[in-house]
Amino acid sequence: MNIRVEKSKTSGVVEAIASKSFAHRILICDFLSGNNLRKEFNGFCSKDILATYNCLSDIKSGKRVLDCDESGSTLRFLLPLCAGLGGEFTFLGRGRLLSRPNTELLNSLSKNGISFEENKDNIKIWGKLKAGEIEIRGDISSQYVSGLIMALATLDSDSKIILTSPLASKPYVDITLSVLKGYGIKVQSTDYGYFIKGSQKFSGSLDAEGDWSNMAFYLVLGAINGGITVSGLNLQSVQGDKKILDILKSANADITVGENQITVSKSQLNGFSMDANDCPDLVPICAVLGALASGKTIIHNIERLRLKESDRVFSTIEMLKSFGIKAEEKESSMIIYGGKASGGVVNSFNDHRIVMSSAVLGAVACGESKILDAGAVNKSYPTFFDDFKSVGGKASEL
Repeated sequence: MNIRVEKSKTSGVVEAIASKSFAHRILICDFLSGNNLRKEFNGFCSKDILATYNCLSDIKSGKRVLDCDESGSTLRFLLPLCAGLGGEFTFLGRGRLLSRPNTELLNSLSKNGISFEENKDNIKIWGKLKAGEIEIRGDISSQYVSGLIMALATLDSDSKIILTSPLASKPYVDITLSVLKGYGIKVQSTDYGYFIKGSQKFSGSLDAEGDWSNMAFYLVLGAINGGITVSGLNLQSVQGDKKILDILKSANADITVGENQITVSKSQLNGFSMDANDCPDLVPICAVLGALASGKTIIHNIERLRLKESDRVFSTIEMLKSFGIKAEEKESSMIIYGGKASGGVVNSFNDHRIVMSSAVLGAVACGESKILDAGAVNKSYPTFFDDFKSVGGKASEL
């Protein structure tokens, strides 16, 4: 699906969709609690959430070949979970999923009772995960740590996760701990990593919070184009992408925080600096914010962006260049030179966040813009263009 986006004046209210990060973890905890599995959260489902739902449903029905689609969370959470269940499992994936880093997690499992075979078509594991000490790097993916914490909590004996490097994207592990607490599971943060007591029982039920990550697109749209109100976000959330508020403030955006809603109005924006270490998913839309701000914007610690659905350093810079915005990579940083956006043809690289960022930038660009492979939004936000049009955005399928 290709989408045409035209310059438009936007204003209105968008209700926050359910957090994908919360939904993945809630599904796993529901599975471990014996609850019925949910396809939808607050009436919402995306391809990634559906991948976790389908895999857990397959496990319940006795299947051992699991299709994780393109969902990194599904694969990296279910690898240790299935290792804890024991037996042989085969994991399938699409897109870049199986070429993204997984070996560090597999090697850690292999030191605690699991054998594995990794190739370009699938990953196979067999054996039974043993409780005890597991060493793992924390700077490749926080999903490794979250997956291990959830799996180790199902075992009979106590376990330790020993981090051999600093933990990147720590807020995502904080989400895991928050969800586990809602199901009665206690995990202790320590100076070496995490202590997980054995023989814990999962019970309870949670609803997913509103998604700060996906609502960031509309908050930025308000700042660069017109007043947008987003409702249904938890201002006390542990979600790392809540940092978008601080980033908008540093860019001089006009923000009004009310009861259960945030309104961002168009204002004279200035360049800013941000650290992507704990909020890498914000980078494409923050790059759009920088593109419409005066002066220079610098985004630091971008190394792990290369390991996403696309190489997001490359795809983000290429997106900006498609709109006539100057941007470049410098060592571990991205530099964006604010200017005026012109319409162009954008390659989404099958990356949902590039699609949504391009639509937001297209709403203010002079001339018509075309986004290739815009169907990638189904991965996290299948109703994005419906909401985009509801606040005045002009988008049509080609």
